[in-house]
Amino acid sequence: MGHWLQRNIIEPGKLPLLLALTAFVLTFLITRFVTRLIRAGKGPFGNVKAGGLHIHHVVPGVVFTVLGGFGAVASSRYGFGAAVFAVVFGMGAGLVLDEFALILHLDDVYWTEEGRKSVEVVVLTAALVGLMLAGFSPFGVNDMTQDELQDRGSVISTVVVNFLFSLAVLSKGKARMAIFSVIVPFIGLIGIVRLARPASPWARRFYRRRPRARARAILRAYHHDKRWAGPRRKFQDLVGGKPDPEPNRAIGR
Repeated sequence: MGHWLQRNIIEPGKLPLLLALTAFVLTFLITRFVTRLIRAGKGPFGNVKAGGLHIHHVVPGVVFTVLGGFGAVASSRYGFGAAVFAVVFGMGAGLVLDEFALILHLDDVYWTEEGRKSVEVVVLTAALVGLMLAGFSPFGVNDMTQDELQDRGSVISTVVVNFLFSLAVLSKGKARMAIFSVIVPFIGLIGIVRLARPASPWARRFYRRRPRARARAILRAYHHDKRWAGPRRKFQDLVGGKPDPEPNRAIGR
C-alpha cells in the first residue's frame, strides 16, 4: 500500500511526511474533542492526575515527539519503520502544539484568550507542512533549475535573499506572512511592498518622520483587523472551543 501511494499519489520519499501530517491533524482534532467533553462534564473521559498533580497531555506529547524524531533520524525515508516513526512523531507534535500556549506562558491558559495561540500555531504548522507536501521548498530552492542547484553559489545566494525578504516582512509586523514567505517567496515580495503595521520596528524606524505614511498604516491596520478579527475568532472557536469569559476562568479541564 505504501509503495502504491508513493508511485501514484505523492513524490517518492514524502510518504512519512504525509503520514506525520495526517497523524498531527487527527491527534489535534481528537484531543480538542476529548478536552471539550471533559470541560462539559460529558463522556467517560477525565483529567489525568498522579498524586494530585494534573498531567497535561503535552507530557506524553514530548515523549512521542522524541521517540518519533530519533526513530525517524535512525531510519530511512522508506519502509514500515519510517511510516511508524512518522505517525508517532505527528501524534507527539499534535499533543505538544495543542498546548503551545501553556508552554509559552508557563501557565494553564488552555481555555483562555491566550490559549487561542495554540490553535493558531497548529493551523499554521499544518498549512506549512501541506505546502511542503505540495512541492514547495524553503527559501525558493524549488524554483531553481538543475544547473542552478549544482552551483552552490546560486543556492546560497537564493536562500540568503529570500531569508532577508522574510526578515524584512517580519520587521513590518507581519509574522504570518513572513513565515509563509519562507516556503513561498512571492508572499514575501507582497509583504515588502505593503505598508508596515503601525507598532512594528519598520514603522518606528521609517515612518517616524512620515506622518502621512504612519496615518495610512494605522488606518489600514484598523480596517484589516476589523475585517478579519471576527472570522478568525469564529474559526478558532469552531476548531478549538470557545474560551472561558475573562472573569470566570476555569482552573482545570
